[in-house]
Amino acid sequence: MKDAARIVHLNDTSPNCRRGGDLRALLTPASVGATSGFMGVAIVQPGERIGEHYHPYSEEFVYVLSGQLEVDLDGVSHPLRPEQGLLIPVDMRHRFRNVGNIEARMVFHLGPLAPRPELGHVDTEETAEAGPAHAAPPDPAGARA
Repeated sequence: MKDAARIVHLNDTSPNCRRGGDLRALLTPASVGATSGFMGVAIVQPGERIGEHYHPYSEEFVYVLSGQLEVDLDGVSHPLRPEQGLLIPVDMRHRFRNVGNIEARMVFHLGPLAPRPELGHVDTEETAEAGPAHAAPPDPAGARA
């Protein structure tokens, strides 16, 4: 028997602001039974950032929908604009900043999955929402952004 396709609307997800920005994991192991990775949307307001972190098991694919972002990759800053994609290799530290004057949105996908959700994301700096840098606590959705 084939698994059923699942459609998830952004409004059906809960905001995750622990690392800065508003990270919405849409298609995850918990929400749709994904087995190879997970996908979501990051919403970043002007002046906000998503704190530096890395993924020890996953590559991250990013596609910018709107806004003006800068991404720091292992400490080197790069502009990231609408209709641009980015591949972030496993273990590469990265942080996103909205440097424009409008909301920025980007789609992200990570894969493969970490052996356990709490191993999938490692914070390397403090953000106002996250507190001290640390390995992330388990995510109720079973996903990391």
